[in-house]
Amino acid sequence: MSTPLAPLLAALAGDEGLVDELVAAARSASPDVARLPAHESRRHVAVLLAAGLAAFQGGEPDFGEAARLGADRAAQGVPCAGVLCAVRAARTRVLEVAVVRGRAAGIPDEVLLSAALDFDRYVGALEGHVVEGYREAERARARGRRDRRDAVLRALLLGGRADDAPAVGLRAGARYRCVVLNVTDPARAEALQPRLAACGGVFGTVEGRLAGLTPRAPADAGPDVTAVVGPPLPLRRAAEGYRLCLAALTGAVRFARTGVLAVVDLAAETALAAQPELGAVLGGALLARLDPADAFHRELVGTALAYLDHGRRLDRTAAALHVHPNTVRYRLRALHERTGLPVDDDGAPVLTTLRCWWAFETWQRGRCGPPAAP
Repeated sequence: MSTPLAPLLAALAGDEGLVDELVAAARSASPDVARLPAHESRRHVAVLLAAGLAAFQGGEPDFGEAARLGADRAAQGVPCAGVLCAVRAARTRVLEVAVVRGRAAGIPDEVLLSAALDFDRYVGALEGHVVEGYREAERARARGRRDRRDAVLRALLLGGRADDAPAVGLRAGARYRCVVLNVTDPARAEALQPRLAACGGVFGTVEGRLAGLTPRAPADAGPDVTAVVGPPLPLRRAAEGYRLCLAALTGAVRFARTGVLAVVDLAAETALAAQPELGAVLGGALLARLDPADAFHRELVGTALAYLDHGRRLDRTAAALHVHPNTVRYRLRALHERTGLPVDDDGAPVLTTLRCWWAFETWQRGRCGPPAAP
C-alpha cells in the first residue's frame, strides 16, 4: 500500500470506536443479526477489521475468521442473506470513515479511490468465504441430521430398538406405512427425498435402498421408480412391514411394475417371484415343444400372455397387439395344438390359468429350465 495511506491505516487499526460503529451499522442493516448479543458481532468485526487492515499493509490475507463468522451465524439460525447484509453495511461504513479521515489528512482523492477499489475486491473475497463457511456448516448439520435419521430408520426397519424415533418426527402411538423403493443411487435418493417427505414421512437409506415410514402413501415417486407401500402398522411392527415391502419389491421389479404400488396389489407377483426355480421348471415342462429361437413360437406366447392380461377378450387383445381378432384366435389355436394348454378355455380353473400365465411369462423371459423328471 502507498506511503500516504500508512498513517491512516494505523489510525483505523487502533480505533476501538470504529469497531463499535461497524457493529452498529451491521446490526442496523440486518434485524436477524441485531437479535444476537452485541458482543457476538463485535468479536467478529474486530478480528475481520484487523485482518483486512493488515492485508492492506502488505500482509497475507486471512479469511479464516470470515469462514468462522459464516459457520457461527448458520449455527445461530441467522439467514445467509441477513449475514451478507450486515457485512456489506459494515463495509460501507468503514469506507465512509476512511474517506472522511483520508481527506482530512490531505490524502489525494485518486489515492483514496484506488484504495477503495482494492478494499472492495478484498471484501468481495471475504464475503465469498463467509458464504462458504455458512454453507459448509449447513452441510455438516444436514449430514448429522441425515445420519441420525438413517440410524433411527435402520433400527426400526431391521428389528432393533429406536428410542430416538420422536427426534426424527415419528410418534410412538401412530401408525406408519413402510415404503421401499428400487432406488440405490445415493444422488438419486437424495433428490427424491423432498418429494417423498411431502407426504409427512421420514425417508433415508436402509440396506442400500431408499426407504421410509410415512403416515400416508406418497402420491408419486417419479418416472421409472418402483415404490412399494405397506399397510399402516405401529412402530413396533415396522420391521414386519419392511419385510413385506422388500418381498413385494422383488416381485414388482421382476414383473417390471413401476409407480407407487401397494403390497396387497402385488400379492401374485410377490408369490411368483419367490419361486423362480419352480417357474423355470413349469415353463420348461408345459412349453417343451416350443423353441425360443423360433420367431413364430415367440409370437404365439406373446399373444397368449396379452390375451390373459386383457381378460380373455379378443377385441382388447387385438387392439393391444394391433392385429385382427381372427389373428388372435388363430394364434391361440396354434398354441393349443403345440402345447395342449387351455389358453382360450373360459371354463378353465383359476389355478390352471395361473400356471399357464406363469409358464408363458417365464418362457418369454428365457428363464425356463428342463422339464421336471417323472
